[in-house]
Amino acid sequence: MPDLSINFAGIKAPNPFWLASGPPTNSGYQVMKAFDAGWGGAVWKTLGIPVVNVSSRYGSINYRDTRMAGFNNIELITDRPLADNLREIEEVKKYFPHHAVIASLMVESKAEWEQIIRDVENAGADGIELNFGCPHGMCERGMGSAVGQEPAVLETIVQWVMAAAKVPVITKLTPNISHIVDPGLAAARGGSDAVSLINTIKSIMGIDLNTYAPYPLVDGKGTNGGYCGPAVKPIALEMVKELAQHVEIKHMPISGIGGIENWRDAVEFILLGASSLQVCTAVMHYGFGIVREMKVGLTEFMAQKGYERIDDFVGLALPNVTEWKHLNLNYQVVARIDADKCIGCQLCYVACDDGAHQAIRLLESADSRVPEIIDENCVGCNLCALVCPVEECITMERRDHGVAPVSWDQLAEANKVPTTFDDDLAGGKGHHVPNPTEAFKFRTDDVF
Repeated sequence: MPDLSINFAGIKAPNPFWLASGPPTNSGYQVMKAFDAGWGGAVWKTLGIPVVNVSSRYGSINYRDTRMAGFNNIELITDRPLADNLREIEEVKKYFPHHAVIASLMVESKAEWEQIIRDVENAGADGIELNFGCPHGMCERGMGSAVGQEPAVLETIVQWVMAAAKVPVITKLTPNISHIVDPGLAAARGGSDAVSLINTIKSIMGIDLNTYAPYPLVDGKGTNGGYCGPAVKPIALEMVKELAQHVEIKHMPISGIGGIENWRDAVEFILLGASSLQVCTAVMHYGFGIVREMKVGLTEFMAQKGYERIDDFVGLALPNVTEWKHLNLNYQVVARIDADKCIGCQLCYVACDDGAHQAIRLLESADSRVPEIIDENCVGCNLCALVCPVEECITMERRDHGVAPVSWDQLAEANKVPTTFDDDLAGGKGHHVPNPTEAFKFRTDDVF
């Protein structure tokens, strides 16, 4: 059987699935319940000078039949006394000595950092996570993302912490920045043992059309909050990749956070360089029990691929992630519709004609509603396959067999790229586009 245990920057855990700092790690009760369910570690809800939170605190984006496709919170760090949290950390470690308990911290002065580090170490924390990501409330006080957005400040505080800490230190980065590498480099220069990302994304979930205030409503007003959940996973994957590929950062272990709900999500983060995984929103949606499916799925994946440990496949996707300029411009695919599977909804035709390249036609036949691909117009954009509601009804068929690959970079070196507005080398030159007046054939009397 594959071994799911990890050693993340010196923090050992029975598996890579950790609870991210947030509401699910607000108390020792929750953390022990999670460990009993199978979680390998937990990052305690951020400790600092206790706050007073508002009511209400959460908002969500529901997409069609999916609730909480995106999630927003305006909750701050712990509102519980530090002594209570320290006592419960110590209690958890008594019952679960081999599980990872990481203390998330957020304070201001050097003296406060040094004191709270001693406190959590004395309570038995296995590691420390520096919360430089919170995009609401705390940043207005000069903490959270206010630090994460200032690499020089971040580096200084990391140095303070590294001088004081006796346990491994993880620096949590904010995605609310133009280039994630900048704070990543600052963490590395400061000597951080590891990094974690992403924290939540600054956002407004929507506006109540009766009160004209943002969700969630707090007595007729609202504010920006932190966006998370499945919708942010692509952003998180990109930022994890950025750090994992960078020559000055990739030596640091990465804890991946952002939209992880199942074992497939977990594998994707690992393949892009993460060696531990943190989950919050999915637990708030489905409960601690989701870890069972995660562990089984990850174990089966590793067994099928012949991996014995997590480290065996960390970062294996990175060589396949390149810059656009290196992609093969001669690679060509064309859409194919399986008439036996087609249900005649014609969504592919509408999407292609209105939103893409007019490469699908409707047959003038009362016997069939199956659209037809216009091969010479198809650019292989995949849109039709993406909108089709029937799995494998529309597939992409490769057409460039025997053609040597060539990239934009290679064409540029050979002076074979467009350099003028009407250049004959333009990729779309000669591609069929309907006459503008053909759009009028869709007129109906009730519109015009």
